[in-house]
Amino acid sequence: MASCAEGSASISYEPTESAASQKRGERLRKFRELHFKRNEACKLNHKEVVEEDKRLKLPTNWEAKKARLEWELMTDEKKKECAAKGEDYDRVKLLEISAEDAERWERKKKKKNPDPGFSGYAEAQLRQYQRLTKQIKPDMDGYERQREQCGEDFHPTSNSLIHGTHVPSKEGIDCMVEDVEKQIEKRAKYSRRRAYNDGADIDYINERNAKFNKKAERFYGKYTAEIKQNLERGTAV
Repeated sequence: MASCAEGSASISYEPTESAASQKRGERLRKFRELHFKRNEACKLNHKEVVEEDKRLKLPTNWEAKKARLEWELMTDEKKKECAAKGEDYDRVKLLEISAEDAERWERKKKKKNPDPGFSGYAEAQLRQYQRLTKQIKPDMDGYERQREQCGEDFHPTSNSLIHGTHVPSKEGIDCMVEDVEKQIEKRAKYSRRRAYNDGADIDYINERNAKFNKKAERFYGKYTAEIKQNLERGTAV
């Protein structure tokens, strides 16, 4: 009887010990996996920190510059390929552009200098200056002749005495006169007399004073509205 009890105890003990060893092995395996994942996460975090530090040290417009340089390199390679094949690069480029992209680019070109309306005399003058400078066609032959005539004084220094010695050509004067006449003609089309409003308040003594009052009202009307109302009611202090 005693031997049977000892045998049954040894049989029940062996499965318990093997199960415990399996659990311990499973836990060690999971621990090694977690340790490996932690090391991988540390490496990835360190790599991201280094990359972020590099990005922060770069200029603010580095991404745009990089994209621009890559585009220029790709364009140069495409030009070399077309030159090697004897093809026209502009023609090949147009063949790769869809009709929708072409229409979108044309709309963008038209919107480069849109007319936002009158916002001030300085802005209007700047728009006119930009429009006139775009119309200028430089005379390179005259430029070269003038440079040969002036010699070293063509690029004046503090010791140069060429101020007031330039005499414009007849063609240049005619071009300026023609341009001024075009401006006067264009301005005359937009210079129209406004309709007179009989129901408006008369707060002027002549037409010049009326124009001045309109300008003052346009710029300072919202600040003086309350004072004007008090004066009309007779309650001004």
